[in-house]
Amino acid sequence: MLFSAQISPLLNRPPRLSIAALLLSTILPSCKPSTSPATTSPSPPSPVTVATPIAQRVIDWDEFTGRLASREQVDVRAQVSGYLTQVSFTEGAEVKTGDLLFTIDPRPFEASVQRAEAVLAEAKALAELAAIQAKNAEGLRKDQAISLEESERRLKTVSAGDAAVRGAEAALRAAKLDLDFTQIRAPISGRISYARVTEGNLVTGGTKDATILTTIVALDPIYCYIEVDERSSLKYRQLYKDGQRDSALFQKIPAEMALVSETDWPHLGQIDFVDNALNPETGTILARGVFPNQDRLMAPGFFAKVRIPGSAEYDALLVRDAAIADDQGSSYVWVVDAQQKAVYRPVELGPLLDGLRIIRKGLSPNERIIVEGLMAVRNGMPVQPKEVDMKLASPQPVPETSAGSDAKTPPAPK
Repeated sequence: MLFSAQISPLLNRPPRLSIAALLLSTILPSCKPSTSPATTSPSPPSPVTVATPIAQRVIDWDEFTGRLASREQVDVRAQVSGYLTQVSFTEGAEVKTGDLLFTIDPRPFEASVQRAEAVLAEAKALAELAAIQAKNAEGLRKDQAISLEESERRLKTVSAGDAAVRGAEAALRAAKLDLDFTQIRAPISGRISYARVTEGNLVTGGTKDATILTTIVALDPIYCYIEVDERSSLKYRQLYKDGQRDSALFQKIPAEMALVSETDWPHLGQIDFVDNALNPETGTILARGVFPNQDRLMAPGFFAKVRIPGSAEYDALLVRDAAIADDQGSSYVWVVDAQQKAVYRPVELGPLLDGLRIIRKGLSPNERIIVEGLMAVRNGMPVQPKEVDMKLASPQPVPETSAGSDAKTPPAPK
């Protein structure tokens, strides 16, 4: 009995092997591989918009910043001293040559004219008397009624009288000129500034420390002065030497101008002057453009952009600036090949022309360029192209950059 009592608890325990077998039977079915194969379908081609480049003969334009200046500018000053009695113009208005601007009290100068007239009359009377006496002296000398010395004195008196008349006439002309200067008139046509001296004030005339009364600037045509850097100047001279471009050193060349508020180049003019020396402090040479200003909307002092031809004519392709992306400083576009796949293509850029970017190298005329949908494109990716015209219906102003902004730059191909 003792033996059976000790063995029976052992018999009631489940064997360890049975427990392990139970766990394996539970786990193994979950680890069996799936018998159904994976079914993954390829993604459809990305829709993109493509356009063919525009082939055109173009000229590169170089841009410079300048400042407008008047063709003529005059500081109106008093030429005689006196009290200002009248201001006869509208401040800020257009005036013409000869228009009356200011009046200085003329009464002292009228008195000077009258005094000079009296001196002239006296000189003429004395000259006439001297002439009569000299004529009488000739007869008296023949009769030896007067001495030779007296005769010669009377003859010399005639010469002195004539000189006195000429001096009096000159004094009268000067007095009349001063009287004319009391009416200050516009020396040129243009737009006048405000009156710096008002009625009742004393003004100082003369050539030194004369009072400035106002200023007048001529507005049509108007000048624009630009500073051309040394590298560009040498390039233009070499183009002229090679017979590819005219030089402003020898003749006028075309120029286009835009104010800071304008996006295109509405003002057409010419470069009519290039300075004779380079400024060693700035490394630039001064040039001047002249532009019509019939509506008088441009004024001296405005900033402006001026562009001039910077090359000879050459064949180029034009594409939308939005189709160009940047890859670490180099520019590229996406080209759709015959297999309808996107191909990475490096290009060499030129400036903007009528809203399109000039491509100097890297493209052929019949290639299809992706102009919309660039963000989803990868090199070698199939695409679904839709043909459009390369030229925009209404070109939008685009800043002058070499490859566009980051917002339209797709990832660079790996």
